[in-house]
Amino acid sequence: MNHSSLYDKNIMILGAAGLLGSTLVKGCLNAGANVIAIDCNYSELDRKMKTIIDRNHHNKVHLFEWDVTGGDFIFELLDSDIIIDGAVNSIYPRNKNYGRHFFDVEYADFSENLSKNLGGSFVFLQQCAKYFEKRKEDFLSRDKFFSLVNISSIYGVINPDFYLYKDTGMTMPVEYSAIKSALIHVSNYVNAYIANSHFRVNCVSPGGLLDGQPEIFVQRYNKKSYGKGMLEPKDISGAVNFLLSDASKYILGQNIVIDDGFSL
Repeated sequence: MNHSSLYDKNIMILGAAGLLGSTLVKGCLNAGANVIAIDCNYSELDRKMKTIIDRNHHNKVHLFEWDVTGGDFIFELLDSDIIIDGAVNSIYPRNKNYGRHFFDVEYADFSENLSKNLGGSFVFLQQCAKYFEKRKEDFLSRDKFFSLVNISSIYGVINPDFYLYKDTGMTMPVEYSAIKSALIHVSNYVNAYIANSHFRVNCVSPGGLLDGQPEIFVQRYNKKSYGKGMLEPKDISGAVNFLLSDASKYILGQNIVIDDGFSL
């Protein structure tokens, strides 16, 4: 048996229409998983999935529209006869004022962005934990595991280098650092609260992902890296698949940094 495979595992991916989320859907499919792709915008999700899913995987993907802050229990929308083996949280909701420089961020916007993003992640963590507790006997009797992977960031671990952003019109939003660092700690809070290795939460913290940034930013960033520099979303899939697989079944509370040495 290949313990690093996701063959026949049922994996939920939240934020599946996003740059990283859609790539993680494809990575899970290639590893043999059945994927429940979830996003708050069904039309965008459907459009994105049509661009990445080949005919061999068409029947292995199920699309759902769900707003993580909407109050519904996502697991009640799914087929109750199947066991969900794992989930990936790659959401990043934000308001229209997100991305302002530090002195321009207003209290209301800071609070709203933390509420949307960190609050949304809290809701999903809570629901996954409740799902496990509700079906604990199914997991234990079948020796199955629920693995939840949260997508954090290197800027949840280290301080930004603001020189990279000089004269680019960009910045590293203060909300981002607050959200991503808190996500790592909340993940471990949930591990300690559930205290059962059949339910585990880990994080993956990518470095910069290529997404049309100004060339000067990319050049500066790459100089601080050890080879490739800024990464592509596909570079994150391997670590996520590992944490979802049985090869990592007793790994809890870890934060895997993938940044080509940028944070060293």
